[in-house]
Amino acid sequence: MLVTDYDKEQLKSILSGNPVVAVVGASPNPARPSNRVAAYLIEHGFEVIPVRPRVNEILGRKCYVSLAEIPRPVDIVDVFRRAEACPDIARAAVRIGARTLWLQEGIISEEAAAIARDGGLEVIMDRCIKKVHRQIFP
Repeated sequence: MLVTDYDKEQLKSILSGNPVVAVVGASPNPARPSNRVAAYLIEHGFEVIPVRPRVNEILGRKCYVSLAEIPRPVDIVDVFRRAEACPDIARAAVRIGARTLWLQEGIISEEAAAIARDGGLEVIMDRCIKKVHRQIFP
């Protein structure tokens, strides 16, 4: 289901009821979209967990190599990776019991969406979580 298939109340529920967001592909570079989105989410009260190999910390938060290494429940898996990587990320999101797989703007993977949906996750593709949050909570 694309974000356009969700009404405002469904999106509000996803974003207000899911405060823990794992940002897969988070960058330590403040010029990168993943860093700006993570900073925005932190500023708006989300608990952000960066996922990026070979980086210890992003935005003052401990970085994890993979979703499987995160020691706490995750509500939203926000993905900043190429579409080819998304099916494996979707499988990992299902394994950790995430509630939503969110693929950022420009990322579309029907295979990942099917994996996530079959695992019981909500799926949003090709939309920026920051932009959607701004629309829902102006």
